Amino acid sequence: MTRYVVVTGGVMSGLGKGITAASLGKMLQARGYNVTAVKADGYFNYDAGTLRPTEHGEVWVTHDGGEIDEDLGHYERFLNRDIPKNHNITSGQIYGQVIQNERQGKYLGKTVQFIPHITDEVKRRIHEIALTEKIDMLIFEIGGVVGDYENSHFTEAMRQMRMEEGPQSLVHVHVSYVPIPNHLGEPKTKPTQHSVKSLREQGLPPDFIVCRSKEKIDEVRKNKISLFCDVYPQDIISNPDIDCIYELPLIFEEQGFGSRIEEKFGLRCRKPRLDDWGSVVDRMKNPEGRVEIAIVGKYVDIGAHRLPDSYVSINEALKHAGASLNTGVDISWLDSKEFEENPESVGILGSKDGLIIPGGFGLTGVEGKILAVGYARENGLPFLGICFGFQCAVIEFARKVLGLDGAHSTELDAETPHPVIDIIPEQEKILRDSNYGATMRLGAYPAILEEESKISGLYHRLGRVADDGRVYERHRHRYEVSPDYAERIHDAGLKFVGRSPDGILMEFQEIDDHPYFVGTQAHPEFLSRPLSPAPLFYGLIEAGLARSKGKKGD
Repeated sequence: MTRYVVVTGGVMSGLGKGITAASLGKMLQARGYNVTAVKADGYFNYDAGTLRPTEHGEVWVTHDGGEIDEDLGHYERFLNRDIPKNHNITSGQIYGQVIQNERQGKYLGKTVQFIPHITDEVKRRIHEIALTEKIDMLIFEIGGVVGDYENSHFTEAMRQMRMEEGPQSLVHVHVSYVPIPNHLGEPKTKPTQHSVKSLREQGLPPDFIVCRSKEKIDEVRKNKISLFCDVYPQDIISNPDIDCIYELPLIFEEQGFGSRIEEKFGLRCRKPRLDDWGSVVDRMKNPEGRVEIAIVGKYVDIGAHRLPDSYVSINEALKHAGASLNTGVDISWLDSKEFEENPESVGILGSKDGLIIPGGFGLTGVEGKILAVGYARENGLPFLGICFGFQCAVIEFARKVLGLDGAHSTELDAETPHPVIDIIPEQEKILRDSNYGATMRLGAYPAILEEESKISGLYHRLGRVADDGRVYERHRHRYEVSPDYAERIHDAGLKFVGRSPDGILMEFQEIDDHPYFVGTQAHPEFLSRPLSPAPLFYGLIEAGLARSKGKKGD
């Protein structure tokens, strides 16, 4: 029997429901249950692939090629398991399937309605996941906040499931914002009361209320919320602001949250095993060393408050690698457009311990990224190029070392005299047909590494080489290094030490006589976990730590 933990949000979005859901999953997994998580989003996009990262957050790529909500990344990192794309359910998928069913005659003689057809499709998908994967505990997070019209079919489906499968089959956790107005200096519970009132009107009252606030909720506020929301005081859980998100399962455990969930399910309480997790959290909070890594991107000018969502997986991968080396990582966000406007300003990189050029789309800021790559190559600054950052390294090397003036990517300059980066042949027809959704090279692909390379050494050291001798990383791109230029670039010193099994696609690059000049066409950040850091990020922090000690004369 699968049991379900439904997570909803109240008062405002952006509270961190995904972190709460992932933490709940971690607590239950630590008790020996087979746990997975599913995210429901009310938007009518089929997936997150065409959404703007500055508005919706990073597009997460699954092993099986899904472009989905960034919360799936939190689930994977906390649960340390691959989660497939069907674990992100959107309104677009639900309504699209019901309409398709109607056109195919599957509802002949029936009037197709919101209830039961839309809600039945929601339940069908959830049950299919639970049955296929033999899940003990399924965390079901509903995006947005209570009261959003676009989410009503999800909450109604959960109400029906609780009635159909019994009260001990489903536990409802409501994450609500408890503000502390500056002019008052005390927490206010009225927004939470109204949020719960809306839930009760929908027939889905909460079993737990997780209070998101700047500080821990005191007993006075807990008792007040309990009285007006009909939830036991011990089921009012504090979720205060914290610097390390991976500490949240430990904070929840201190409040007996995991055991209370088991009790409501009618289960015998098990002892959680979180020692390894606690050790990682301790190293993140109390590192022995520190490094400063610059990330040169194009989304910097939108405001620092949005940057973590745009590059969340890179941020987390740096933390994981740092923790494994007992090193804290400070990130400097640098705007590549400023380097274009003032090339001399690229010298600021000299004070950093490492550089990352992340993925991205569009021409804006590209020349600034290329300048930054050149500085790292010429000055021995540890460098990691990811996806488009990998391509920028190829372009810079072709221009400066091979002397190929005007070398570029045909994605950005169709008339370049030296198209060192060109479109993957099978992608040309896709673009001509303007079929953009879920059509890039997506998901996990294998690569074969040269045995004596730095990159191969990292993958072997961290145990990330598969049984077949290959390495697997997730991809999201349409363009690759042109085969017409690959060998010239390789022979000149920017070595392609990892290629697709057929030898056609260049997947990894490095320079021998450089402390750490590494790039990959893939997105290694998507497979980084707190207990299993991504090798290329580990190598960057390791090289950055050596540089930092060298600057200090250690």
